[in-house]
Amino acid sequence: MMYWEGGHWAFWQAGLMWLGMLLFWALVIWAVYAIVRSLTQASQSPQRERPSDILERRLANGEIDVDEYRRRMEAMRTPVDASRVEVGSRT
Repeated sequence: MMYWEGGHWAFWQAGLMWLGMLLFWALVIWAVYAIVRSLTQASQSPQRERPSDILERRLANGEIDVDEYRRRMEAMRTPVDASRVEVGSRT
């Protein structure tokens, strides 16, 4: 009486085995996909645009003129004395 039902697996036992195997492989494939995607997205993170690049783009687009460009570039190069800066003022 070791094997019931004539010595073969019942239908629901075979079905559970197949379902378990499908779930296992789906989990493995999803894990590999998630790891590869996270690694490729981390290497493609966007670089922050430098302020000088923004000014050059605005000059090229005609948003500012050459004098404004030079004035703002000079302002970026000049160190700011924190004791002389007024709160709320824009330069």
